[in-house]
Amino acid sequence: MAAVDLGTHPGHLARRLQQAHHLLWNTMVSEEITSPQFAVLNTLVAEPGLDQRTVGERVGLDRSTIAEVITRLGRRGLLDKVRDPRDGRRSLLRLTDDGLRTHRRLTVRTARMNQVFLAPLSGEERTLFLDLIRRVADAAEGLRDPGGPGALRTPS
Repeated sequence: MAAVDLGTHPGHLARRLQQAHHLLWNTMVSEEITSPQFAVLNTLVAEPGLDQRTVGERVGLDRSTIAEVITRLGRRGLLDKVRDPRDGRRSLLRLTDDGLRTHRRLTVRTARMNQVFLAPLSGEERTLFLDLIRRVADAAEGLRDPGGPGALRTPS
């Protein structure tokens, strides 16, 4: 049996991209704050006072992962949880002053990192590349929802 060309396998290429991103992130952005943690900080800058479930949906993290990210950011003093005055079972999330400073600092670094990451592409290619991977990522979100339009179905 002949070997397959892994250059035609999107999962293989996505893993290689993720490895390159991880290396650049740790080198240029932060060894302490991960990319998903930054995504949560960024979401709470844009929409302060969201609950944990909504933040997880906004950044594409499942329930257990978002719970762990929120716990770690809380332990670092970057966000606070406050009881929702309209629903005492729910907590709302807000960045602390330290969380806002951290977000500001990392935003500048992520912009530089993204320039390096996308340097092999022209401006037009960058736009197309981001559009294409966003479309695939958005469609993949539907695979998580058993009743969603892109859900995996087993043959009958």
